[in-house]
Amino acid sequence: MTAVALLGTGIMGAPMARNLLRNGLETRVWNRTRARAEPLAADGAVVADSPAEAAAGADVVITMLTDGDAVLAAMRDAAPGLGEGRIWAQMSTVGVAALGPLAELAGEHGLTFVDAPVQGTKQPAERGELVILAAGPEKARGPLEPVFGAVGAKTLWVGADGAEGAGTRLKMTTVGYGIALTSIVAEAMALVKGLGLDPALFGEVVTGGPMDSPYLQAKMAAIMAGDFEPSFALRNAEKDTRLIGEAARAAGIEVDMADAANRRFRRAIEQGHGDEDMSATYFAGFTSS
Repeated sequence: MTAVALLGTGIMGAPMARNLLRNGLETRVWNRTRARAEPLAADGAVVADSPAEAAAGADVVITMLTDGDAVLAAMRDAAPGLGEGRIWAQMSTVGVAALGPLAELAGEHGLTFVDAPVQGTKQPAERGELVILAAGPEKARGPLEPVFGAVGAKTLWVGADGAEGAGTRLKMTTVGYGIALTSIVAEAMALVKGLGLDPALFGEVVTGGPMDSPYLQAKMAAIMAGDFEPSFALRNAEKDTRLIGEAARAAGIEVDMADAANRRFRRAIEQGHGDEDMSATYFAGFTSS
């Protein structure tokens, strides 16, 4: 049986851990706030007090944390107790610049580093339907098959060297697309209300036409219902827009939509919506919310 250590049991990590367990994988979990990991014990997970405790003896370590600094800190604790050749699947969204120190740490401890961020939010994570954007050596693919198969509907291998970050570079484009769509829907809904019309009229115009999509319908319905339960927290979306901007500018690319979304997200955070779903960028359209 493959033993998996999952570091980070937030909105995405907790359902990923449950799917690992449902698929018969021995799973140990750690979270900086232990209370967020403890409910997983009822599903069969072993809850650890430290990254090192969770990772001891694991065949695969998954990091699913907020950013590159959090991943680096957790793995500095965990890596020394892992054996040569153990696999580290880095599945957080950390941005391109953070990958160098992570890959360097893996190399220092003889770990097989796989850059494997996921595309998807809370609901796909709960259903085991994430899309995994993986880059890493061929020797890691077989051992990771049951792990990725438990948490994802599809794994796209986009590179042979995780240190080069092909998975993360692709994630910058796909998460940027989702962020831009959300921002556009939220802005349109705020505009129609601000112009004195029932927001439902916007839905009547676009539904069933060439601009329609399941994503549009989901975000539009959430905004109209005032349901901002986080599927992808606005605070994390703001972080991702910064990572997209950093990667783009390093490549000589301008990302006007991501930059505009960042400004909207920062306004919404200032208004107190940082822990809500990123569709709460809707409130950034109003001078006071």
